[in-house]
Amino acid sequence: MYSIKKNIVKKRILSIGCFVVFLSSTLHAQIVIGTPSLGFTQACANSEFNSFSTTFVFSPVSALQSSNQFIIELSDANGDFDTATIVYTSNAGAITSSPATVNFELPEATAGENYKLRIKATAPAATSAPSTSFAAYYKIHDEPFSINNLVSTGAFCLGGSYLLTIDNPGIGGNNSPLQYESLSFNWYKETSPTTSEFVADGPSLVVSEAGTYFAETNYGTCTSQSFSNRVTVEEVTTGEATATIVSSLGNPYCPDQGMTVLSTIGGLSYQWYKDGVLIEGATTQMYATNMSGVFSVQVDLGDCAAAGDIDLVSELFESDINVDAVNVIEADTNLEVIVNSTASAPEYTWYFNGNVISGETSNTLLASDFGAYEVMISETIGCQATVSYEFVIEEAYNPFPDVAEIPNVISPNGDGINDTWMLPTAYVTGTDTEIIIMTDRGKLVFQTKDYQNDWPQEQLELNSFNQIYYYIITTANNQTKKGTITIVK
Repeated sequence: MYSIKKNIVKKRILSIGCFVVFLSSTLHAQIVIGTPSLGFTQACANSEFNSFSTTFVFSPVSALQSSNQFIIELSDANGDFDTATIVYTSNAGAITSSPATVNFELPEATAGENYKLRIKATAPAATSAPSTSFAAYYKIHDEPFSINNLVSTGAFCLGGSYLLTIDNPGIGGNNSPLQYESLSFNWYKETSPTTSEFVADGPSLVVSEAGTYFAETNYGTCTSQSFSNRVTVEEVTTGEATATIVSSLGNPYCPDQGMTVLSTIGGLSYQWYKDGVLIEGATTQMYATNMSGVFSVQVDLGDCAAAGDIDLVSELFESDINVDAVNVIEADTNLEVIVNSTASAPEYTWYFNGNVISGETSNTLLASDFGAYEVMISETIGCQATVSYEFVIEEAYNPFPDVAEIPNVISPNGDGINDTWMLPTAYVTGTDTEIIIMTDRGKLVFQTKDYQNDWPQEQLELNSFNQIYYYIITTANNQTKKGTITIVK
């Protein structure tokens, strides 16, 4: 019995010893993570580039558990980690050697000069010291934009001011940065061809000093492509200022893109002219047109004025067609249609009754079918505009068709079918045949020796649904034919 108890005590002592060893090992299984080293001096990201690296060391490597994950946290713009953002998390057990280098991306809301990184481990738990501060921006808008409708000049009267604004929407198809609420803007004045000085921030700027100004999206120390055109503003002390005019589609412009919008400098009131003639109602800062010509504007600046002009050229090619809108030809004949143009590398597409005419790709068409036609001329180089012409071919009216018999029914209702009494050619004009037509009461209503197949020549007063007339045809050799003509309403 004593021996059994002794064995039990030994086993318990051994178990306690193992637990103590395990506990001691667990308590000492810690790691230390070094301050992360940045693989960049500043992080300037955009939609095309957003990948940055950091390197860190940790020790001892043997202390890592198989479930461990390393996490990269990004502070706020002031270097505070209270609301840190996780920008990277490794897979469990993926990083097992030191030093380790990992890549991460910036969130789109990143904007500031004093961000920091820190590294965390999950098993065992550990956190590094913060990295050095760095500037970081996600450039959500990173392309040129327009101010003042791309007009390169402005003017104000002595003692006055001029307003510069970022366009929204952008002029000429550029993406306005005002669409992004998180962005802010800085305005600058050029001090030399290569230097400038900060003036103010905001979406607009009131200028009271002559000079050349521009705006940039505020991305701190990160350089970007998000900047505006330059506007040179002058102060008018004597005479008249220059009112620059800009065409939104350029000059020359392609009219197939729609109307081009002419813009000038800002003022109190405006009046536009074309080729020296006042354009009624054109009294705003912008004027839309699809024409060519010399356009000018008078701008009232208050105590002074400005004027300018632009020789606007439309690149729409010239063209013509040799047929009328409606063309009449006889059956079994044809009409040669020719279109001419000054288009560059033109392509021709012909249509008949809305369908493409297969194989017809030249500028000429030999048309013989009656119906509706259209030809489209497309310029394939340069402006790439399209012009179309529509025309109709109708059958010519034959007043003396080859009629076999003398008809006894007509329906003069104006539908172009059986409206008049059409006789065989042996009895019409040139045959010296006398035609007499009488009512059913014997009243003479028509008599001629030069019948033109044109009776009735005026509207008949019909007293019944189907009214009867009588005719007598007497030829030059006194051959006579008699009969009736029923008039159907």
